Amino acid sequence: MTAFGREEAVGREEQFAALVERQARFVYRVAYSVVKNAEDAEDVVQEAFLKLYRTGAWRGMEEEKAYLARVAWRIAVGRVQRLPRREMVGGEDAMDGLVSGESSPEDLAMRRSEELRLRQLIEELPEDLRQTLRLSSLEEMSSREVGMVMGIPEGTVRTRLMRARAELRRRFEAAGASVRARKETR
Repeated sequence: MTAFGREEAVGREEQFAALVERQARFVYRVAYSVVKNAEDAEDVVQEAFLKLYRTGAWRGMEEEKAYLARVAWRIAVGRVQRLPRREMVGGEDAMDGLVSGESSPEDLAMRRSEELRLRQLIEELPEDLRQTLRLSSLEEMSSREVGMVMGIPEGTVRTRLMRARAELRRRFEAAGASVRARKETR
């Protein structure tokens, strides 16, 4: 290999390292939103970046975030389909940081309970609605980016988001009504 070839290879490696540094946390969040397990999400991140490096596909990315999200999402979905489904049992989750600094312990407990119920309701949504909602809300991706990741039109993304939110609202209100009814009968 010539000196020029070595410099070029070093330059490519530095560019790839910069890409990993810049986007690893984002790719992890996408992976975690699908696999819901820290170790599996880390494996997905490693697999995604290794795949990109080996194929050289990272050099031709036009929309970096959307491309990386699509790669990570597909690997994560494949991993979930191969593994037995795990139950969600608290622990680390992207929604854990949503608890605000309420003043009373009762407010905190109620809010935590509502967040847990919301997580359960999200898990009960049909897969297409659940994945669209996760990418849009938790990963803060635009409808266009979600469409690119999932390989569906942007209009379909918006429709799924509307349906997912409406279904969550309906289920959350129904769950709240049943809790109030149980309390009233005590």
